[in-house]
Amino acid sequence: MTHVSAASQHSYTVNLSILFSELPLLERPAAAAAAGFTAAELWWPFGENHTPSQAELDELRKAFTDAGVQLTGLNFLDDLSRGQRGTVSVPAERERFRENIAVTVSLAESLGTKALNALYGNRVAGVDPAEQDELALEHLTLAAQAAHSIGAILLVEALNKPESPDYPLVSAAAAVEVVDRVNAATGLGNAKFLCDLYHLSMNGEDLAAVIDTYADRFGHVQIADNPGRNEPGTGSLDFEDLFARLTAAGYQGRIGLEYRPANGVSADSFEWLPRELRAN
Repeated sequence: MTHVSAASQHSYTVNLSILFSELPLLERPAAAAAAGFTAAELWWPFGENHTPSQAELDELRKAFTDAGVQLTGLNFLDDLSRGQRGTVSVPAERERFRENIAVTVSLAESLGTKALNALYGNRVAGVDPAEQDELALEHLTLAAQAAHSIGAILLVEALNKPESPDYPLVSAAAAVEVVDRVNAATGLGNAKFLCDLYHLSMNGEDLAAVIDTYADRFGHVQIADNPGRNEPGTGSLDFEDLFARLTAAGYQGRIGLEYRPANGVSADSFEWLPRELRAN
């Protein structure tokens, strides 16, 4: 298994929607803590329910606070459980997304979460793409303003075309263009690019060039090896080089571990990252 010597330059957050998913959601923060992590992130954790009950929200908060794990990142309503890729640009989800903004921001504020990810949404058959883009800008502007109200950033993510063929943001340039549009609309400057190196590599992008070109726009970085979307050392990506490039480019944010454990056991998938480097 590869060990990444440049790893010590960065702090890490473990994505509990994909790692430790062999456990119930409320048990995952404690499992992350047992593996040595003090920070974690989540996709939208309540499935199709865009306005969970106070009891459900309190249970999730308690799971993190009891485990001593900081929730560093959270998705707005993403509908991933329904096979979708976000709700921001989908006309039929207008009300659900808008109602979800306050819920997501309130949960984030209560846990000190400073990064909120708004997945753009798939193209919808029979709907003019320009209409979807207009709606997306409207919604991302609202989301950025709400995030700003708690001192958080708004993330815009590029996915990969092979796995998300109907998602329109499948390059770093396309996502950064949306980021720029949102910042121009709000004047706040808190919209940032979520650079997922796995998705970009699946799209065939030159990862070194993306880092060199756009590092100043990065709000977050996520990783998985390619092929396979498993832990570093199981595929062909050179993480030692990529981490060193991120450091050289001035990126000081966290690295999100957003991969599937190769053998299906999350606790076994961290050998590449020495335990003393897992805590923030």
